Parts: sequence; C-alpha cells; structure tokens
Amino acid sequence: MLSKSYTFKRLMGCCNCFGFTRKPKRRPRPISVANCQLSQELLLDEEIDDEDDGSYNDDITDTAHGDVDADDSEVPSRLGRSEEILKFREQNGFICRQFPVKETHKVVRTEDENGNKVVNEYVREYKIGAGSYGKVVLYQSRVDGKHYAIKAFHKSHLSKLRVAPSETAMTDVLREVLIMKMLNHPNIVNLIEVIDDPSADHFYMVLEYVDGKWACEGCGPPGGIGEDTARKYLRDIVAGLIYLHAHNIVHGDIKPDNLLVTRTGTVKIGDFSVSQVFEDDNDELRRSPGTPVFTAPECCLGLTYHGKAADTWAVGVSLYCMIVGQYPFLGETLQDTYDKIVNNSLILPDEINPQLKNLLEGLLSKDPNQRLTLDEVAQHTWIIGADGPIPQYLCWCRRESLEKVEFDESEDSSDMTHSNNID
Repeated sequence: MLSKSYTFKRLMGCCNCFGFTRKPKRRPRPISVANCQLSQELLLDEEIDDEDDGSYNDDITDTAHGDVDADDSEVPSRLGRSEEILKFREQNGFICRQFPVKETHKVVRTEDENGNKVVNEYVREYKIGAGSYGKVVLYQSRVDGKHYAIKAFHKSHLSKLRVAPSETAMTDVLREVLIMKMLNHPNIVNLIEVIDDPSADHFYMVLEYVDGKWACEGCGPPGGIGEDTARKYLRDIVAGLIYLHAHNIVHGDIKPDNLLVTRTGTVKIGDFSVSQVFEDDNDELRRSPGTPVFTAPECCLGLTYHGKAADTWAVGVSLYCMIVGQYPFLGETLQDTYDKIVNNSLILPDEINPQLKNLLEGLLSKDPNQRLTLDEVAQHTWIIGADGPIPQYLCWCRRESLEKVEFDESEDSSDMTHSNNID
C-alpha cells in the first residue's frame, strides 16, 4: 500500500527520457482519503451521486478540479480571460452559430397534475447522470415535445467551492456556458438554452439529449466494441476535437462518459466543465486536467503542459478502451496510476491490426513532442480505412469569414473596374 507521503521518486527520476529538461514545479496533489486508498470509481470518473434536491459533496474539489496551488495565484481569473476572448470573437464574427443560444432570466418551478417537477416549459422525467458540480436530468419540453438533458446547479453552493485561489466552481460553470455558446458542430453536444434567474439560486443548462454512451470496462462485448465500430466512433471524436482545437478550445476531459452516441451511431463530445479557451495557439496549462486514468504523462509530473496534446493522449486512452475493453494504465491509488502512466510500457494484444497498433503507439507516446497530432491521426491509414478521409467541416464563423473575404475582393474588383472606366 502506498502512503500519502509517497514522493514520486520513480516519476521524478525519469523526466529526461521524456524530453523534459526542467525540474517539475510540484507533485500531483494527493487525494485526502485515509491511507491514500482511492476507489477505481474516482480514478475513472469524478462523478458524484447527488440527491434530487441538488445537494452536493463538498469533497469534490479533492478530485480533478481541486488542484489549488500557490503558483496559480499569479494567473488571472480564467473566467475573466475567457470572457474577454469570447467577447472579442463575438464582436468579430467568430461565433459558430447562425442563431444565438436562448437566454431566459426567469425561473418558474411548479408541478404538473402527475406530481412531476416542472421548470418553465420543461417537465422532469428522471435523473440520467451526475457530474462534478451538479446533476443531469431528462426533461421533456411542453412546447416542442422533445427531450432535453438539463444540467442543474445551485449558484450559492458552487460559489463556495474553491477550485483555485481566484476561482470557484461557479467560475468553471460560467466558463463552460461561455464556451458552449460559441460552438456548433455535428460531433459536439449542442447547448439549447441557459436559464439563469438573478433572483433565484437555481441555474440550468438545457442541452441536446443524446440517449446513448459506450463504456470502457464491465459493459459490452469482451475485448472492446470491435475494430469497425471503434473506427467509426474515433472518426467522429477526432472530427469534433479538431473543430475545438481549431477554435483554440481544449476540452480537458475526453473520456467514454463524455463521448455520447446517438441512436444513429454518431458520437458527440459533451461536458465542457473543465474546458479552456485560448487567445491563440499557446495552449499552455497548469491546472490538473479532468480524470486521472485519462491523464497524460506530462500532466502527472506536475509540469505545465499543452492542453491539445493532453486531449490527444486522452483520445488514445479512449481508443485503447474501445479496442481492448480495459484501461492501459490503472493503479489502486492515484499515485500508483500516475506512476504507471509515466513509467509503464504500453501493452497491446499480439493479434492487433498492425496499422491500429501503430496508431495507438503514436497516440500514447509518453513524450508529447513525439505524440501524433490530431491532423496526423485524421490522415492515418487505419482511420481512413474504406471510408476515406474525414470530411472537412466548414463552420459558421469560417464560412462568414470566407464570405466577407469574397465580398471585399469583389468590391475591390468593382472599384478597379470603375476606375479603369473613368480613365
């Protein structure tokens, strides 16, 4: 059994072989439980099973979101920075929505004739999940009859949960809303409406309901979901993540629970609660990412790291789950898991497709500088398969930019023609 005083000697001793030349700034923060024993549930997923009245577990900050470090005091509030970046993008037409997200500033909570709770136009059916900061409940709209997944939060509680010196859990939720307001892609869960009544404590995110997911372990066929299905899913995941990265957004928590599957078999990336937005291509991060077992080696070492490369590692872990049916690196404690991620060699079945083996090894390269990029993954032989290259997606903001360029060029051409006629 590893004690809480575990010093990561093995982790620190192998930094140079991964291409790191400087000493890590800090160790990963141990989770404060007796004898540092950590259930596999916490290693795999930081979800909590909250009650229907919206109560939450105050210890949630001891998982992925609780990396409160003195170094972070020098970092400006991420919410404020995100607001600045997203406001600039909105002002310059870089929002990928033809129509904005609906914003409602009044909450009416009632019950219908059957005793079901009703929030505005939405009738509650049952809880379908729980995240780090709130629950996810299935509701049906009285207006269009459609089902929606609604994330419900208590603002007063989130405002007390400290996740960094200058940030609370409410900071994360508001940043999640800001980011999702600009997104529109077939492989991203769509934000429909935000309900935030200034006079009420409740806060709701109304999301597109995706009624399926695939699990890594303990569900489905032994040995994974099959190569053909895995290829189809991975193409969708890569398409959605390329879109996010192209807009300088790092997801930060790619894992099976956040990769939802529609009835037609399309994968949509969800849960942007730890996502970050950047002004440019500098995606350097310091705060711990989402879920331990999907964490990249460079994150385990307590270094600053690049978010896009960490996302790509998590894609590799997810693909490994799809193919093998288990996790590539999983220990009995948080420290043991980090130790395996950093030090253990990748083990693949002998009978694995050589092209797939090459892809997994590229995705799960310990050195982020040697890791495949998403563009390289999209062009990989195994990914292309019989379906051909992943289709290019022309997002709304890029379409708007192209139309503006074409309009400006036509105006310039018209002015030149007019000038020539005068001459």
